[in-house]
Amino acid sequence: MQSCDSSPKNPRKNRKLPIDPEFMNKPKVETHNGHDVRGDVTPPDKLGVHGTQVAVDHDVCNGDAICVSVCPVSVFEMIDTPGNPVSEQKSDPINEPECIFCRACEVNCPTQAIQIAEP
Repeated sequence: MQSCDSSPKNPRKNRKLPIDPEFMNKPKVETHNGHDVRGDVTPPDKLGVHGTQVAVDHDVCNGDAICVSVCPVSVFEMIDTPGNPVSEQKSDPINEPECIFCRACEVNCPTQAIQIAEP
């Protein structure tokens, strides 16, 4: 029987959970670069979920920019998040209205920090 211990051999030990599926039920706390931000926002540690139709959980995003490279319509831009414990850059859906719902970003995000919701 396999165990789920916290030894260094266990890759799941430090894995972040994916985007909060209930983020839309949380209050909008601010607007950033033209999109809504929901959830707990206490920089630099907690940055919330940015966007609505193209939502990026900045608390889960590792800043690898794969979404920037796979998006055919340039929805994302990297922004600086100095002092954040996960990464010093995050993907920001600054061109959210341009999304064509191909889901390339959602499928390729290694941390499952992106959720696409078609209107």
